[in-house]
Amino acid sequence: MNELQSSVPDVRVRALNDQPVRSDAAYVLYWSTAYRRAESNFALERAADWARHLGLPLVVLSALRLDYRWASDRLHAFLLDGIADLERQYASSNVVHFVYVESKKDAGKGLLTALAGDAAVVIADDAPVFFLPAMTAVAATRVGVLMEGVDHNGLLPLRATDRVFLRAYDLRRYLQRHLPVYLDDTPSVGTLEDLPRPTSSLLVGVQTRWPSPAPSRSLVRSLPLDHSVAATPLIGGPSAGSALLAQFVAERLDRYEDRNHPDEEATSGLSPYLHFGNVSPHQVLAAIAASENWSPDLISEKADGGRKGWWGVSAAAEGFLDQLVTWRELGYRSAAYVSENAEFEALPGWALQTLADHASDPREYIYTLEQFDAAETHDEIWNAAQRQLRNEGLIHNYLRMLWGKKILEWARSPREAHDIMFELNDRYALDGRDPNSVSGIHWVMGRYDRPWGPERAVFGKVRYMSSEATRRKLRMKRYLAADQGEMFST
Repeated sequence: MNELQSSVPDVRVRALNDQPVRSDAAYVLYWSTAYRRAESNFALERAADWARHLGLPLVVLSALRLDYRWASDRLHAFLLDGIADLERQYASSNVVHFVYVESKKDAGKGLLTALAGDAAVVIADDAPVFFLPAMTAVAATRVGVLMEGVDHNGLLPLRATDRVFLRAYDLRRYLQRHLPVYLDDTPSVGTLEDLPRPTSSLLVGVQTRWPSPAPSRSLVRSLPLDHSVAATPLIGGPSAGSALLAQFVAERLDRYEDRNHPDEEATSGLSPYLHFGNVSPHQVLAAIAASENWSPDLISEKADGGRKGWWGVSAAAEGFLDQLVTWRELGYRSAAYVSENAEFEALPGWALQTLADHASDPREYIYTLEQFDAAETHDEIWNAAQRQLRNEGLIHNYLRMLWGKKILEWARSPREAHDIMFELNDRYALDGRDPNSVSGIHWVMGRYDRPWGPERAVFGKVRYMSSEATRRKLRMKRYLAADQGEMFST
C-alpha cells in the first residue's frame, strides 16, 4: 500500500494507538466530536484524504450521548441544531452521515466499536475539551484499527511546542516569532469532492441495531435531560455560526474597541460556535482578512509581546485577533499540557498562598450556591449578569470577569468560590465546559495575572474589581434597563 499523501500538516496529526490500517475494510470512519462542521476542518480533510487514497467511502459519525455532566435541553438543542445542519450539508456529497442520538443512558455503548469493525482507519478530533480527551483515549484502545487524532483547535498547532505559557504576554511573544510559519497551512477547499460513492446498504446492520430519529431540537423534551435549563432561541450549527461571523465583521468589528460597554453590543457572539466547533479559527481569520484587505506578509517583524501593531490590521481587528488567538490558544495549550488543568490547585503558587492567607477574612456578604444561582444578591449589576447567563446562555464578556470576582468575594472560601463559578458557568453557558472557561475562571483567581497591591481583605494580592467602578467606567444603562424589563429575568 502506498503511503498516504495528505494535505493536512503532519504536526496536526498523531497516532492514538499502534493498530494497523485494515486492508479488508468497507469505509473510512471520521468520528466527529469537537469540530462539528463540514468545511474548514483538518480532521474531516484527513479522513477524506484516507478515503480517496484507499478508494473507500467516507462515513462520518455524529453521535450525541446523554450521560455527560450538565446535559440539558439547552446544550442538547444547540448540538442537535448543528447535527441537523450537517445532515443537510452532507446530503449533497458522497459522505455517509451516520447520526445517533441516545434516547436512554448507555444505549449507544458499542456503537463506535461496531462501526470501527468495518473501517480501514478511524479519524478522531484531537481536542483538549471537557470529557473528550478521556473518551477518545479509551476508544483508541478498543477499536482494533489505526486511530488518528487531528488537531484543529487553533492557528498554532498544539504540538508546535509543548511549552506551557504562564501569561498572555509570553504566548503573544512566542506567536509573534513563530505563528507566521503556520499561517499558510490552511484547510483545503473542496474537501468533500471526488469521494468514492457508497452503496445504499453500507451501514444497514449498524443502523438496524442503533436506530435514531431525525436530529431536531424538538427531541429534547423526550430525553432524560435536565429540563430546568431550557433551550435558548440561539440556533447552533455551522450555517448559523458562519452567518453570525459575516454579520459581526460587516456590522460590529469596527466597534470592537467598545466591546467592554454592554450597551454598545460590540462583541462577536462567536464563542458558542467556536466551543462546539461549528466555526473554525481559520474561518474567522479569513473573514477578518477579507474585511481588512490583509495577508500574512503584513505582519510586523516585532516580537516584543505587545498587544498592538503586530497583525497589521485596524486597532479594532487587532484587539479581536488578540482574543481569538492569544487568549483562546493560551487556554487550549494549558488544557493540553497541564495535568488537572481545571482544578483549584492549578492556580499559581502566589495566588494559592495569598488566597489561603485571607481565606478566613470576614465577608460583608456571604451567599450560597442556590442564592447565586437564583441571582439573589444585593448587587444589581451582578444579578443582571447572572440572569443573562441563566436565561440566554451567554454573559457579557467584561461582566463575566466582575461576576467571577464577586463570587470570590461573597463565597465562604476561595475553593468554594472556584466550585461555584464552574458549576454556574458550565451548567448554563453555551460556551462553558471549555478551556476558555477554565482560563476565565482561573484568571479571576490570579492565573495568567500578577500579584496586585495594595493587599486587600479576601482577595489578598489577587486583582480586585468592584461593581461601583464598573458602573462608573462602562455604558450599561440600557443593559440594566433590559434586566429590569425582564429581558434577562426568570
